[in-house]
Amino acid sequence: MIVREDIMEVEAEIDRLPIDLLAHIFVMFTSFTDLAQASGVCKKWKQGVMESLARRHNLSFAGWKMDDDSTARLVYHAYNLTKLDIPMSRWGCQITDAGLLRISFAKCVSNLTSISLWGLTGITDEGVVQLISRTRSLQHLNVGGTFITDESLFAIARSCPKLETIVLWSCHHVTERGLLALVDKCLKLKSMNVWGTRVPEHCFNNLLILSPALQIKL
Repeated sequence: MIVREDIMEVEAEIDRLPIDLLAHIFVMFTSFTDLAQASGVCKKWKQGVMESLARRHNLSFAGWKMDDDSTARLVYHAYNLTKLDIPMSRWGCQITDAGLLRISFAKCVSNLTSISLWGLTGITDEGVVQLISRTRSLQHLNVGGTFITDESLFAIARSCPKLETIVLWSCHHVTERGLLALVDKCLKLKSMNVWGTRVPEHCFNNLLILSPALQIKL
């Protein structure tokens, strides 16, 4: 009986923690599994988890097995996010165009300065164009190892005037036409990684005519 009373007393003490303090604690969690478990403890803890997500500026899913639903749900609550990292992981990141579509409606998207979709083979132009068209502050973009085409590059050229760096590593379906549009419209572009693309090397001279200071990584 005494043990049970002690447990109830500890639970009562935890329950008295203000939501602001709970949110501060949850911000330090690096495990999304732990966050999910904390969210299920009680309504107050769930609110603390939601507020902790709203305080994050950087969200990386590297090393985690994520799907469209879980990823979009977390990004949706991260109102102040500026950096979003959703790379391929050895556990099998199952992000598709449907997930990018849902993420594109999150409040944070217009404020994102950095997005990485590196190695996501389940996404196509459809999802990338939808996401990119809603960005306004993007400076760094990594779509290396994906199956995007010039259609995505045209969307980036239209929507990302602040773009400074882009990684197109092994994007086999992009052409000189898409790269020219990118360099022509993204006047702040400083670096472009095109290693492993199928664009002939002599075509890069045309990009340097448009932007002599552009650093092209082959």
